[in-house]
Amino acid sequence: MEFDTETTALVVVDMQNGFCHPEGSLYAPKSEGAIEPVSELVEQARDAGVQIVFTRDVHPPEQFEDAHYYDEFDRWGEHVVEGSWEAELVDELDVRDEDLVVEKHTYDAFHETELDGWLSARGIRNLLFCGTLANVCVLHTAGSAGLRDYRPVLVEDAIGAIEDDHKEYAIEHADWLFGEVARREDLAFV
Repeated sequence: MEFDTETTALVVVDMQNGFCHPEGSLYAPKSEGAIEPVSELVEQARDAGVQIVFTRDVHPPEQFEDAHYYDEFDRWGEHVVEGSWEAELVDELDVRDEDLVVEKHTYDAFHETELDGWLSARGIRNLLFCGTLANVCVLHTAGSAGLRDYRPVLVEDAIGAIEDDHKEYAIEHADWLFGEVARREDLAFV
């Protein structure tokens, strides 16, 4: 699969201590296992001149106090609280000043963030997705991208999940409904 470096961005979803580090409150071993392939993909994309976007799931302590229904702390327990070690991206990632780091407060990195405007201003149309969790923030952000007429491509060998069947579901759902699926070896930047 060929991607024009001028119109493509790599979106690295939620590779944070709270999800990827054994001491994180929502640690998943498969998220930790995604660190190396994600890091390699970031390097591959950066070397080609592709824009890099990192998302961080961050929750102010009081975010869900007045929630009518959407309450992640009720569903998942308190996690990636604003200003905490858990909310930080894992040290293994090469985050640079020229990269965009999107702080989001829901599963969808487009919801009430600067992401869409930033991508549009740069003429980005193709989005490669990696990170974690496959069936939560990766799926919801990639689906939201598809609804906004971006071309979402999930890079399946650089995505973490809690369970293998969660990842399988997310990949199949994305491929069937709104996007495409590739492996790192399939990607070519021109």
